Amino acid sequence: MMTPLKYRTLWISDLHLGSRGCNADYLLDFLRNTQCDYLYLVGDIIDLWAMKRGFYWPQSHNDVIRTILGKAKHGTKVIYIPGNHDEPIRDHVGTEFGNIEIKRRDIFTTATGKRLLILHGDEFDSIVCYSRFVAHVGDVAYELLLKFNRYFNYVRRKLGYPYWSISAYIKHKVKNAVAVISNYEEAVVNEARKAKVDGVVCGHIHHPEIKIMDGVLYCNDGDWVESCTALTENFDGKLEVIHWSDQRNTLHTHNEESAIASHV
Repeated sequence: MMTPLKYRTLWISDLHLGSRGCNADYLLDFLRNTQCDYLYLVGDIIDLWAMKRGFYWPQSHNDVIRTILGKAKHGTKVIYIPGNHDEPIRDHVGTEFGNIEIKRRDIFTTATGKRLLILHGDEFDSIVCYSRFVAHVGDVAYELLLKFNRYFNYVRRKLGYPYWSISAYIKHKVKNAVAVISNYEEAVVNEARKAKVDGVVCGHIHHPEIKIMDGVLYCNDGDWVESCTALTENFDGKLEVIHWSDQRNTLHTHNEESAIASHV
């Protein structure tokens, strides 16, 4: 058993539980080996779009939900901000479920006093906002690409190579996709400026990032379909994106070395 990593705050989004693209094993490993005072679920936690096409809910997805509920029960303040794939949950904004607060958006203050606007971000995606049909067609095509990605990584694991997302690589190399990401980031930062806060934390586009844009801190916590990432805040207020597929390998190696050393 690994020694849990302790954080003041964790932000995760785009888990897409209920879809075959969700890397639930990595996600469950992350949740079980981290502790935090605040946990933000920044949208697309349950993929209702995928579940409408065909029900898929393995035990690992159930274990993820139970682990999150367990954290909420034992002292972690959990805030759930629904996205477009779990949009019906927005009907319950202002209520609590299993000690989890459901909010449309939130403003969070870091340990250093920075005020961050927390939102999923789909309202700044023109495809989602103005053409739901195109969004659903794109979602189907994306799921096919993710299916190929699962087989691709199955072979990589057998050959001893770490997880690598071919879908993320393709998306970030396509010129139009890069332009969409850039436009999205600018729109989200503009919203943070309107809210008169120091920065913004969002998800939606599956592209983890921390950077300053025109004096505003932009943070995207990524996803658990392609990148397996989370945004973290240490107790000194430092923000960082962690890639769990890399972090878990490092931690397992460290713990194995410690176990060997203790028996020498």
